[in-house]
Amino acid sequence: MRDLLSCRILFFGGKGGVGKTTCAAAMALAASRMGRRVLLVSTDPAHSTSDILGVDLGPEPRDVSPGLRAVELDAEHEASKFLAGVRTQVASLFSPAVLRDVSQQFEMAASMPGVVDVALFDRMAELMLDASDQADLLIFDTAPTGHTLRLLQMPESLALWIGALASRRREIVRQRGELQGDDPSRATRPDPVLSALERRQARLQQVRHVLSDGNRAAVILVLVAERLPIEETARAVSALDAAGITVGGLILNRVLPEGLEGDFYRARYAQEQLYRADITKRFGARVRAVVPQFEFDIKRFTDLERVSESLFGR
Repeated sequence: MRDLLSCRILFFGGKGGVGKTTCAAAMALAASRMGRRVLLVSTDPAHSTSDILGVDLGPEPRDVSPGLRAVELDAEHEASKFLAGVRTQVASLFSPAVLRDVSQQFEMAASMPGVVDVALFDRMAELMLDASDQADLLIFDTAPTGHTLRLLQMPESLALWIGALASRRREIVRQRGELQGDDPSRATRPDPVLSALERRQARLQQVRHVLSDGNRAAVILVLVAERLPIEETARAVSALDAAGITVGGLILNRVLPEGLEGDFYRARYAQEQLYRADITKRFGARVRAVVPQFEFDIKRFTDLERVSESLFGR
């Protein structure tokens, strides 16, 4: 696990309820105490980060402890900001008459399913590319696996869409230039819409480079020794490998202690051993840490320290 601290960005993912938030917070706390400036970012709508850190978090980073800041991104809030920014940009490019015509489309866009994810990704990209003054390690505590994969694969999807828009816009500009060829000042003037699309393309390319660079970014998957989390983890590993995103390692969480008595414990322990053997067979050296099942809920810094000790083997 210590080797992963050489990355600048770590994403914690996994099936809902396996302990992603606990492990992400424990990693963030440990890294901050090793001298890293850490920003812990929650993108999970459930937002348990506030609870586990014992502080009220919002859409802007706040100090939690020396070297550690945290923020909870709210997708609806980010979507409102995103659409407001687009509206402002459109207002600077087109006449009030055009703006009136598209105002209804803005209202419709606000309720479209993909807008929230795009806005959330946009804010994550902003932090990945522009937050070096705030932190030298970003740890993202993400939503359950499917949503995490959609966000991490979004640069590819958006790049195709924006590329198609830019290509169409270039054709429009070319045709307009042919019609207005007698006005050299208009022919040499940059097209503001095309310029905006090209800036967006360049930024997406930056994000793609970051996510595909295993020295800068990696995903840590958390699972427990049960069938459904194992199957979901296997699918996530395959999808991330196919997307060229580095799986930095797996954390096996909530492992039963040895030596307890009782028929119920022995049955659960025997089942766990079978699943652990399956995890070893499927994932092998990808398992970086094993965290035991503690006797109480993790809800204080001292509790997180115990998890950190399991993660870093000390």
